[in-house]
Amino acid sequence: MAVGVKVRGNESIDRALKRFRRQVNRSRVLREYRQNMAYMKPSEEKRLRAKKSRRRRHRNRGKNRKRK
Repeated sequence: MAVGVKVRGNESIDRALKRFRRQVNRSRVLREYRQNMAYMKPSEEKRLRAKKSRRRRHRNRGKNRKRK
């Protein structure tokens, strides 16, 4: 997953750097890198997924109720 940017004709280095940062963020390279920095046990991943799901469900519960 290589991310690269070529500097266009009259484009400044700052502008190209901004495009590069945007592409890195969109490609999620840093997120994957940080996730791979520390090992997480499968049981811990499962627990965190369940916790996240509960929070999401709780948040959406109020949005789905009918208003009188």
